[in-house]
Amino acid sequence: MLKYCVRCVMPQTKPDLHMDTEGVCSACRSFESRKEVDWAQREKELLLLLKKFKSNDSNWDCIVPVSGGKDSTYQVVRMLQLGLNPLCVTSTTCDLSDLGRTNIENIKHLGVDYVEFSPNPLIRAKLNKIGLTEVGDISWPEHVGIFTIPVRAAVQYKVPLIVWGENSQNEYGGPAAAAENNTLTRGWLEEFGGLLGLRVSDLSEVYGIESKFLLPYQYPSDAELQQVGVTGLFLGHYYPWDGLANTLIAQAHGFTSLDKAVEGSMVNYENLDNYQTGIHDYFKFLKFGFSRTTDIACLHLRRGRITRKDALDIVQVRDGKFPWTYLGKSLHDILELLDITVDEFIRICDRFTNKKIFKRDASGALIKDKDGNLEKLNYDNL
Repeated sequence: MLKYCVRCVMPQTKPDLHMDTEGVCSACRSFESRKEVDWAQREKELLLLLKKFKSNDSNWDCIVPVSGGKDSTYQVVRMLQLGLNPLCVTSTTCDLSDLGRTNIENIKHLGVDYVEFSPNPLIRAKLNKIGLTEVGDISWPEHVGIFTIPVRAAVQYKVPLIVWGENSQNEYGGPAAAAENNTLTRGWLEEFGGLLGLRVSDLSEVYGIESKFLLPYQYPSDAELQQVGVTGLFLGHYYPWDGLANTLIAQAHGFTSLDKAVEGSMVNYENLDNYQTGIHDYFKFLKFGFSRTTDIACLHLRRGRITRKDALDIVQVRDGKFPWTYLGKSLHDILELLDITVDEFIRICDRFTNKKIFKRDASGALIKDKDGNLEKLNYDNL
């Protein structure tokens, strides 16, 4: 049976999440501690830090990693408001959506210099397939690249400051030392950057992919980082991070969302750039019994926008549905790039499903409805 936080609806199966003796999760405790933060003082600290890094030699002041999403749009808007000249860097997503391209073009038109790195699509497809079949994460190469490409750009263009968004360990729950960190380091990447135990070196040694094709997924050396003095900060340490507020600011500056909620989610304004995201989120549900709807419901619940009962109802209706489509693109078409059939995909799903948390029949087989959806044993502490 799944055990849930008594304040939000996050199960304790979430990696790195801690439940205290009162049954409250570490993400709720982190949010609770925001009341004690002097945000005005934090902003002063940020302004001093930015002043230190502001370029006086015609170079860019900072690098902002951007996907075209609402958070990265907000980050660019904030840097421009503070008078910085950022270089925006995109590590191209695996299967870029039309809406994702639209929002990337919008960022350019905010008035910034922009670099987009598109890794070898044939190698990327191999890595997607390896990630899906070996660790149950089709987005493994993307999650590596979004952290390595901006850092490689910082070294190449000699721009020491990288402005990231939120610290996911603080926003979604994780070890206190990582949650309180205000900078992104190599150690943070290796522990929380989504590697799932699959090292880049494994790709050459085990899967025979030549190392020269893996440069986009490799972090620069310590010597290279030290030579430039690369420093990455989390903007969410200096401003109270809120995805909905970020969306409103981004929309006011041209960001485009959908006219209905995204499949497997409860909002229409995030995860709009990659057609493969629905598969990524679904595997989180199979492994841990929660997915994107739970994540978002918890964020709004902690901010008092919905009740816990509302969150439970929404999660039961929308979380963890089989990803027949995502952003309107069919599962067949999404998998075709990876040379995987829908039947093969279903077998991979079953292999990664945590059968202890889903309903099964008398023979132990998973029970699925007509659409292939599973049902958890329990959606609350009952």
